[in-house]
Amino acid sequence: MISPSSFKDEVRIWAATIGVEAREIHIRKMKRKWASCSSRGRLTFDPEILGLPRNDRDEKIVHELLHLKYPNHGRMFRVMLNAYLHRAEGEEIQETSIDSG
Repeated sequence: MISPSSFKDEVRIWAATIGVEAREIHIRKMKRKWASCSSRGRLTFDPEILGLPRNDRDEKIVHELLHLKYPNHGRMFRVMLNAYLHRAEGEEIQETSIDSG
């Protein structure tokens, strides 16, 4: 399990890589999703994310940060998500909720 402080550092590193600003990073219990992002740059992550493997955390972090550039899950969002996570073409990330693991 990663510490909250180290996790926030990961978020900041990814934000710099993507070229967005995460103005606030919060960790608090969420009922149905891993994270959320406001248009003003406030990111909130469920504490269960701290126990995930690095690749899984990266997926959730990049997903939320990309919403600061692309508010929906359109084609450009998916292309950039897969590019940042070095996905092979055609291998898209599966969405998961906290309930489904």
